[in-house]
Amino acid sequence: MVKMGTVWDRTAEFLTDNIATILPIALLAFFVPASIEGNFHAVMEGASRGLILSLQLIQLAFGVLTVWGMLALTAMALENADSDHAGRVAVQRLPAALVVTLVTFAGLLLLMAPIPAVLSASGVDVMAIAEGRNFDLPSGVASFVAIYLILAVGFSLWLCARLIVVTPVIVREGKWLGSLRQSWKLTHGITWRVIGVIILFALLSWVAILAANTVFGSVFALIAGGDRAGVTLSGVLTSIVVAAVQTGFTMLIPVFTSKLYLALTAAAGLGESPARA
Repeated sequence: MVKMGTVWDRTAEFLTDNIATILPIALLAFFVPASIEGNFHAVMEGASRGLILSLQLIQLAFGVLTVWGMLALTAMALENADSDHAGRVAVQRLPAALVVTLVTFAGLLLLMAPIPAVLSASGVDVMAIAEGRNFDLPSGVASFVAIYLILAVGFSLWLCARLIVVTPVIVREGKWLGSLRQSWKLTHGITWRVIGVIILFALLSWVAILAANTVFGSVFALIAGGDRAGVTLSGVLTSIVVAAVQTGFTMLIPVFTSKLYLALTAAAGLGESPARA
């Protein structure tokens, strides 16, 4: 029986013992992208198409860097490896992780596809919704969208719980799309406990990030001024604080899933097979 409390204890122990080694990777892969991206929305207001496209490409590069950071911390948590070795493992596993990410993202788009299809068939201006303009939504269509969203969110949460150890499987076992099937097997019987952990983590991180954004945003706006459009000093300072809070929670994800993977494989009698080069 895998106990979530034990997995959390091992996660906290690993982070406490290895914070000095973890921090450089977390700063590079999580903090720097988040602190910079926090100002992109302000920069994009009234920007040219060329600048917007450039910023979107930078965001894509930051996304790849974040995936690399997740893989590196996963390798460290699985093997107690140093940062150099973990970085090399992350580079080796990056193509597989990106392919799996694209496949799961495509699946999510497919799951949400009925909503724009129904909206278009009902004569609703989908472009107005995408651009944030006013639009008319018939009551029957609104009811369908609300019910479908609730069901889709519930299904996505359940699916996320079944696929929660995909990244450790990629790192340790070197699987590509087979990591989805392996995670599905390993998480059989603990789905509801994992869902509880995901909900708790999501609530805590959301409240912490919202509080940091609201409190520090207000303080910095009073000190440095925040009533101007575009990039401001208060906005930059707020994005840095929010990025720091976000980084702390992001660091937990790969370490927790790694410790959960080790607990699941031990419970299944699979041992700790070495990763394939």
